[in-house]
Amino acid sequence: MTDLFSPLAIRGVTLANRIGISPMCQYCCGDDGRPTDWHMAHLLQRALGGAGMVMVEATAVLPEGRITPGDVGLWEDAQIPSHARLAAAIAHAGAVPAIQIGHAGRKASRAPAWVDEPASPGWEIVSASNLPMGHFAAPRPMTEAEILDLPAAFAATAKRALAAGYKLIELHGAHGYLLHQFLSPISNKRNDRWGGDFEGRTRLPLAIAAAVREAVGEEVPLFLRISHTDWIEGGWSTAESIELSKRMAAIGIDVIDVSSGGIDPSQKIVLGPGYQVPGAEAVKQGAGVLVAAVGLITEPEQAQAIITEGRADLVLLARATLRDPYWPMRAAVALGRVDAIRTPPQYDRAWGSIARMAMRVETGAPMPPLG
Repeated sequence: MTDLFSPLAIRGVTLANRIGISPMCQYCCGDDGRPTDWHMAHLLQRALGGAGMVMVEATAVLPEGRITPGDVGLWEDAQIPSHARLAAAIAHAGAVPAIQIGHAGRKASRAPAWVDEPASPGWEIVSASNLPMGHFAAPRPMTEAEILDLPAAFAATAKRALAAGYKLIELHGAHGYLLHQFLSPISNKRNDRWGGDFEGRTRLPLAIAAAVREAVGEEVPLFLRISHTDWIEGGWSTAESIELSKRMAAIGIDVIDVSSGGIDPSQKIVLGPGYQVPGAEAVKQGAGVLVAAVGLITEPEQAQAIITEGRADLVLLARATLRDPYWPMRAAVALGRVDAIRTPPQYDRAWGSIARMAMRVETGAPMPPLG
């Protein structure tokens, strides 16, 4: 039976288990967009904790695509070495190094999440239309030329990600950021070929996905994060998510990472444990694709049931692993699957003695210089 600790093979990459670390923005880069030692400490801890995959936070494909001035970027080759440090450390700890790439659109040029203000200094923001996000500044509608340039920008960033050593790439099409702004009728009021009906609103995300698949080749897994619903009447819907997922799968997207919301403050989200899992299950059944489930998944038994019941193929955790980077090890103990996870030998005195976990001897060797 497939369970939380079963391996998952996707194209040329195999995850040791079905637990992944979701991208979590840290808002603490310099203006150059390069990851810092904070990112190293944050992500290495979670890789050592036993997750099969660790995904770097939303990484901007263009400078103006950052959410904040402290966002990670990969819009130029000079940023590759700092990312290579992260990818090498995550891999050394035994996890698959992954990265999410995106553009914030009308949610760009903000201060860090804990400061509800515009960035200072800020920059011009763009979107599908000129509609602001709540009390944020109104964006400028993108020109045809700017839209046509975006697939190449995403593809170039994906190539840099591979050069840095990442083995898996996710496109960010959720949470009210630029791709979602094109998908949703709440934010996309264009009357050209990039708006209007479903065909128009999905045109840009599909073009970006196709460009990235061509850029990375056939062996690299590609994920797409979507908001399966806007939680707003007349907004993007789960039915549209299913149809989009079918089309994305046809051009080479391997996993749909199913989240929800984020397009407008008027959303009415019904929160509860695993509240987004029904969306993941609907996409999995309706589109016939691999899916990742996210959102208030906190307990090992809960995550196990999502996998064993076939509701999703992968569970991505965020806040639970901020509280406990070693959540996968604790889950292995709770679920009686210590046979499926290996602890760093440096931590054997903590885990080996109580759970009889095998040691991951590779982690005991000197870590390669990270530059």
